[in-house]
Amino acid sequence: MGATADRGTDVPGIDSAKVDALDSVELSWRYKSLPAAAHGQTAAQYASSGATLASLQTPVLTLDAHSMAGNVETMARWCAGHGVLLAPHGKTTMAPQMWRDQLDHGAWGITLANASQLRVGHAFGVRRIMLANSLTDPQAVAWLAVHQGPGFEVVSWIDSAQTVALQGTVLAAHPGAVLDVIVELGGGGGRTGARTVAEAAEVARAVAAEPGLRLVGVGGYEGSLAHSADDGALTTVRGYLRALRELHEQLLAEKLYAPGADIIITAGGSAYFDDVVQELAGCITAGTDGGPRVDVMLRSGAYMVHDDGFYRGISPFARAAEVPGGPRQFASAMHAWARVVSTPEPGLAILDAGKRDMPVDEGMPEPQQIGRSLGGDMAVLDDAAITAVNDQHCYLRFNPETTAVNIGDVVRLGLSHPCTAFDKWTLIPVLARTGTDNRVVGLVHTFF
Repeated sequence: MGATADRGTDVPGIDSAKVDALDSVELSWRYKSLPAAAHGQTAAQYASSGATLASLQTPVLTLDAHSMAGNVETMARWCAGHGVLLAPHGKTTMAPQMWRDQLDHGAWGITLANASQLRVGHAFGVRRIMLANSLTDPQAVAWLAVHQGPGFEVVSWIDSAQTVALQGTVLAAHPGAVLDVIVELGGGGGRTGARTVAEAAEVARAVAAEPGLRLVGVGGYEGSLAHSADDGALTTVRGYLRALRELHEQLLAEKLYAPGADIIITAGGSAYFDDVVQELAGCITAGTDGGPRVDVMLRSGAYMVHDDGFYRGISPFARAAEVPGGPRQFASAMHAWARVVSTPEPGLAILDAGKRDMPVDEGMPEPQQIGRSLGGDMAVLDDAAITAVNDQHCYLRFNPETTAVNIGDVVRLGLSHPCTAFDKWTLIPVLARTGTDNRVVGLVHTFF
C-alpha cells in the first residue's frame, strides 16, 4: 500500500492456520438462521454443500462476497494512491476471517477498542494492533506487559497524566516491559482525549518521563465531534485535524517522541477519511533526512461492509463528485431477510426480525424487495417503511391499494450501521452475489 506501507508487510499480519480452523467448527442449534439439516456439518462442509439463500431460515443477516471484495480493493487502492497506512477498526465486525482479507490487501494491522477485543486479536495471531483507547484496568495493563513483543505489537492511546501514572505503577512490577503509546487529542463535547493542544502536550511530557512508556505518535477520532457532512460539521472536523497536526509539530519541536521511533499520526473513521488525508498528509516523512519517519494512519472500519443508511450518505465517496485514486462508491454488502408473520390491519405487516437481529441506532431498516419465498423471485417494494421495532418483530407500513403483502412473504431489508449489525450474530452466511448468485459460499464467525 503505497510508499509508506512497507512497515512489516514481509511478515503475515494474522495466523492463517487459526483463522482456517474456523472452517472446522461443527454447526449446531447455537447458530440462528441455519436449518436443522446443517447440524453436524462443519462450516466448510456446509459452504460447499450447494446450500443457497433458500436453504436458510428467517430472520437472517447475509453478507455479499462480491461487494465485500470490491470494497476492500477500493479502499486499499485509495490508501495506496494517497500514501497512507490503514488499520481497519476490527470492532466493526469482530470477525478474524474478514480481518485477514483486509490484512491481505495491505493493511498495517487491525484497530481494536478494549482489552477483551485485544485478547481476541492475540488469540488469532494478529501481529499489529492499534488499541484506540486508554488502558486503565490494571489487569489489562499487566496482561499487555506480559504478552506484547515482536510478534504481537500493540500501540495504545493515552490522554491523561493520571493514566500515565497508573500504567507506570503497574509496569513497575514488570521490569523491562515498555508499552508504545500515542497521545490522544479530543475536543469539546467529544468523547475521550485531552481537550486542548496544550493539555495534550502536558500528557506527552508525562509519557516521555515514564520509563515504562514509549511515545510513538498522536491521534484521535474526529467522528465523535461531528455526525453529518454539512458545512458546520466539516469545519469542525477540519479544525480538529489541524489541531492534531499542531500537536504533532509541537511534540517534534520539543523532541518528546521516543528516540528512534517511527511516528504515527492516526485519525479517520469511515466518514471523514478524505479530510484526514487532506489535512495531515503533509506531515508524512520518509525519515531519510535525519528526522523520524512519520506516517498517517486511517482506522476506517465500516467500509468493507458499508450500508444502506448512515455510511451510504456520509462516505467521502458518496459526498464527492470525483475522488482521486479510486472508484467513487462503496456497495452495501449486508442485508436482512425477514418473513411476514401477521397482517393484523390494512397497510400493516409484522415481520419476524427485530432489534435483536438488525441495527436500528443509525436509522430504521429500509424495505427494498418482497417475494413469496426466501431465495425466490423478488419485486421492488415501493412506498413502504419500517416504522417501529420490538425485540423480535418490526412493523412494515405499506400502501394496501398499490402493494399486496401476504403472510409468509419475505422482505429484503437494507440496513444502517454495520457495527451494530454484526454483534447480533455469531455466524453470518456469505452469499456469492446477492440477488444474482445466492449460493452460500462461506460462513463468517464473530467474537463479541
